[in-house]
Amino acid sequence: MSDTILDVSELRVSFRQDGALIPAVRGVSFTVARGETVALVGESGSGKSVTALSTVQLLGETAQLEGSVRYEGREMVGAPEVELRRVRGNDISFIFQEPMTSLNPLHTLERQLSESIELHQGLRGTAVRARILELLTRVGIRDPESRLDAYPHQLSGGQRQRVMIAMALANNPELLIADEPTTALDVTIQAQILELLAELKRDTGLSMLFITHDLGIVRRIADRVCVMKDGEIVEQGATAELFANPRHPYTRMLLEAESTGLPEPVPEAAPVVAETEHLKIWFPIQRGLLKRTVGHVKAVNDATLSVRAGETVGIVGESGSGKTTLALAMVKLIGSEGRILFDGREIQALNERRMRPLRSEIQIVFQDPFGSLSPRMTVQQIISEGLGVHGVEQGRDKREMVAEIMREVGLDPVAMDRYPHEFSGGQRQRIAIARALILRPRLIVLDEPTSALDMTVQVQIVDLLRALQRKYSLAYVFISHDLKVVRALSHKVMVMKNGDVVEAGPAEEIFDAPRTDYTRELMAAAF
Repeated sequence: MSDTILDVSELRVSFRQDGALIPAVRGVSFTVARGETVALVGESGSGKSVTALSTVQLLGETAQLEGSVRYEGREMVGAPEVELRRVRGNDISFIFQEPMTSLNPLHTLERQLSESIELHQGLRGTAVRARILELLTRVGIRDPESRLDAYPHQLSGGQRQRVMIAMALANNPELLIADEPTTALDVTIQAQILELLAELKRDTGLSMLFITHDLGIVRRIADRVCVMKDGEIVEQGATAELFANPRHPYTRMLLEAESTGLPEPVPEAAPVVAETEHLKIWFPIQRGLLKRTVGHVKAVNDATLSVRAGETVGIVGESGSGKTTLALAMVKLIGSEGRILFDGREIQALNERRMRPLRSEIQIVFQDPFGSLSPRMTVQQIISEGLGVHGVEQGRDKREMVAEIMREVGLDPVAMDRYPHEFSGGQRQRIAIARALILRPRLIVLDEPTSALDMTVQVQIVDLLRALQRKYSLAYVFISHDLKVVRALSHKVMVMKNGDVVEAGPAEEIFDAPRTDYTRELMAAAF
């Protein structure tokens, strides 16, 4: 039996669009040996996922493939559909980036896991349930029997990803293809998932094709690395050797793409822009016909913070810790108890009508720019919308103002009449920042603004945020699970867990001398 389980040779993939063929993969060649983990790395659009999906012909009718993909010596390109169905989910399994889009929201975990087992293994009844419990236990789901009737939305992000791994392992595949499986996860959950995959590889001899843009993950999990750019592999080799001696300029650029440095000091006389005192956000749990309150979800307990002009306060912690809830309450987008002050003025008791004049001074940039930008509006309409709502600088030409702010965030104003889908992820995030900045706010809440971006684009956005803060003395509340980005941007850091503030203080103290076990755990997972 050959040591090579997957052999990709001169693979070319193009997509038919408006009568033309658009190339996506250009002559890619690599192999995966038994028990080996090979990482495909590169920026968005480099062809990583298209290459992976080509292995079992999952690209749709508009794709045109040339070259060879051999699994266990069998040719997959042009193979009959019946042969491909036997391989998919049985010999070759996939784990995708966002489990909420891969799991059916209308089906319980038991039903979703049983489907593949019944189809490929022919098991029924109690045998299927026993296999599901075995899989959920193996991937670290606690008390798996109590989870069988749960729906995906009732699980955390880490639990959903573990369920996806259980589904991928259900039929004992020889090759596991993991497409960005940890990108949207907190650092501690990310570390757990990587350890789980490494453990499965040790125990079962599993081969893996691991797709990611995070070179820190590659260093931890991969035996060999293939670096992709514009549909081509520009460099490949053993992980340790490639990291120690990268030959291609693009590889060197990826390795150097890390948010480093520290923010500029805040002037001592900088005024406090916003602050909270003993903020509490509890959501009532109501049951029965009369909707009696039987308990509370304690989202945030006793949070006190302040942010000055030109200062960044980083809020970190796992999903569900209360980070975003605290920030939304701070700008009065959800209800809370406690004091909230903006520019020294108590705003907790203000109704929406009285708050509205302050809204132009408080802006938010969200994690997913594609989800927060209307697909039916041009960039010019998106960026200028707030000007009409708040009546800012009436009399000035809106297109001129949009052009000015687009240049400021590094976008070409020529593109202002295009739509969001015509831009890359980094460009869409710049559009979202421009939309916030055109109102000349004093406080901007940044909710995971870099987590969905490639490392090189992350660095660009961090540099942009620093430059804008320096120029306009902006106050930032920066929410993130990427502690390297937090360190590069933040003057102060607040660490949250289960709604509680477990530690807060100057960034250098939190990073260099954490006082609590939880903070030390976060740091160990990130650095």
